Amino acid sequence: MDKRIQTAYYHLPGLFEFYELYRLFLPLFREHREYFYDWCEIGSIYGAPADCIWGGGRTSFGDHDPQEVLALLQEYGISARLTFSNSLLTKEHLSDRKCNQLCTLFAESKSALNGVIVHSDLLVSYLKENYPELYLVSSTTKVLTDFGQFLGEVERGDFLYVVPDFRLNKAFEKWNALTEFQKGKVEFLCNECCFFGCKDRKRCYETVSRKNLGEDCPDHLCTAPYAKDGYRFSMAMTNPGFIGIEDIKNVYLPMGFSHFKIEGRGLGSALILEFLLYYMTKPEYHLHVREAIYLDNMLDLF
Repeated sequence: MDKRIQTAYYHLPGLFEFYELYRLFLPLFREHREYFYDWCEIGSIYGAPADCIWGGGRTSFGDHDPQEVLALLQEYGISARLTFSNSLLTKEHLSDRKCNQLCTLFAESKSALNGVIVHSDLLVSYLKENYPELYLVSSTTKVLTDFGQFLGEVERGDFLYVVPDFRLNKAFEKWNALTEFQKGKVEFLCNECCFFGCKDRKRCYETVSRKNLGEDCPDHLCTAPYAKDGYRFSMAMTNPGFIGIEDIKNVYLPMGFSHFKIEGRGLGSALILEFLLYYMTKPEYHLHVREAIYLDNMLDLF
């Protein structure tokens, strides 16, 4: 590995959904650093509470108290990101009380800077004007599969990071041609299970946006192979766009990329723990981490 590029920053799912899991995991990560790969850190934890009309990507069921959530991440100096990637916002939605209160709270961070994952340009302008303390991340819900369009997004000064569609993950010749500055803004989605040939991804995200706005609309009917099986990490690992730990260590880090997003907001704590084990934990310590988490009777992993 190139010694100049030593650290992978993971952006983890479930800021509100999996508070109890992170309440146990973060002390382990700090106090038993020998359990974990020395080349990785936690870049952020992202999510949104239930009933946020600015929400997108996934319909959230997280209901943990935002002040406790923020206090936990501030204790460990970790950035918190609000997932406000609704693609269908109008001007009237910008005055939503709950979403504005969350932005006000997260803008007053006393340690790591907090951010917002955003899709709507209308919301981008609003956040820049009203909450300049919050950095912005361009959401993968834009489904930017054209590399030229993605590069245009990287060039925008609005965003600190930009998450490409997972189907661009292995376009190595194009990735390698980016400047160091451009590479620093790219955040790869590692463990997507969606069908690589899916042509309905944008419509799927739009359905989630409509539901978060309270619209009465039918569920998106996924016609992809194995859709009925739901998310399976074993299936995600066979996806042509999958980025595993060997890819991160031996390909992406030496190329100059440092930021990697793990999806999973709509999944259970048990599966999120498997992601934390696979991406961050040395194999010989998997059992140590599992025991520390499983033996806490306050956490319902299923």
